[in-house]
Amino acid sequence: MQAKSRKGSNADPARQQAAAGLSIVVPLYNEAAGLARLHEKLAEVARGLQKRRGLRTEVVYVDDGSGDETNRIAAELPADAIDIQVISLSRNFGKEAALLAGLEHARLGAVLFMDGDGQHPPHLVEALVERWLDYGDDVIYTAKAHRANEPMLRRAGVRSFYALINWGSHHPIPEDAGDFRLLSPRAAAALRQLPERNRFFKGLSSWIGFKQSRVDYEPAPRAFGASTWNARSLIGLSIEGLTSFSVAPLRFASLLGVLLAVSALLFGLWVVLETVLFGKDVPGYPSLLVGIMVLGGVQLIVIGVLGEYIGKLLSEIKGRPVYFVAEHHVKTASDTAKAKPAASRAAE
Repeated sequence: MQAKSRKGSNADPARQQAAAGLSIVVPLYNEAAGLARLHEKLAEVARGLQKRRGLRTEVVYVDDGSGDETNRIAAELPADAIDIQVISLSRNFGKEAALLAGLEHARLGAVLFMDGDGQHPPHLVEALVERWLDYGDDVIYTAKAHRANEPMLRRAGVRSFYALINWGSHHPIPEDAGDFRLLSPRAAAALRQLPERNRFFKGLSSWIGFKQSRVDYEPAPRAFGASTWNARSLIGLSIEGLTSFSVAPLRFASLLGVLLAVSALLFGLWVVLETVLFGKDVPGYPSLLVGIMVLGGVQLIVIGVLGEYIGKLLSEIKGRPVYFVAEHHVKTASDTAKAKPAASRAAE
């Protein structure tokens, strides 16, 4: 009963928010096999949102340099009940660049990000919209309800990643938070104001603040093709996220240096005590070799961490565009609706 009264009190603000519309940003990379089916589901969702809430919807497909027929199929999709933008990047710039391209080209107020492989269930869009319109949430992120079907090593890696990135960040990222999320108009506007080129959208969406909420979901099995994410690419993405959003690697390097210094001091004191009190000889070649190898390895790790951050600084200073658009197509549902009667009259 309390939830109903709250919805009723927010009815007018909800209608005002709905007037801003919703842009659904979908980055694509070699998703030709399942794209048409995904678009059908999004069109169904758009019809329901228009009917029940008067919410205008568009979908922004960002082809991130696909090597298959993704761009052609996206350009041929019908704008039935939903406006379509198809943005083709000049090459593969990466998922974060594709998300930024979609965010910057979104024409409506609220922005929703989802993957193009079909594992983010389109029917969940209505639940995210409900949290935005009826409860006033600004950032609604989704998370997997469980990871029971994933290998134990991957689950441990995910927990370690979030623990490390949250240790060195000013605003923690909720564990298991995914890219499937909705931003209210003011949250989307805040995200556009951030000037950095090396972006980590999961972290930035949490960092901007505002009212945030979580929705759990069961990821759907991938219907077509195979995931392009392997162990190497996931490790690379983790390093990118850590160095773009957090100073945790630098703190870890400093802590490691302190631990090694303390260990070396204690070991030196132990050697002195053994020599003075017990008359034992100072260990020679083996201890020296091990010490050199350990210190050399740690120094290389620290240099590598510093190199990652210096590379990020160099990228920001150069100021190169994050992406280039090769093609941009726009189709509106209203134009499609006008074309149908004209075609029927021509047939008569």
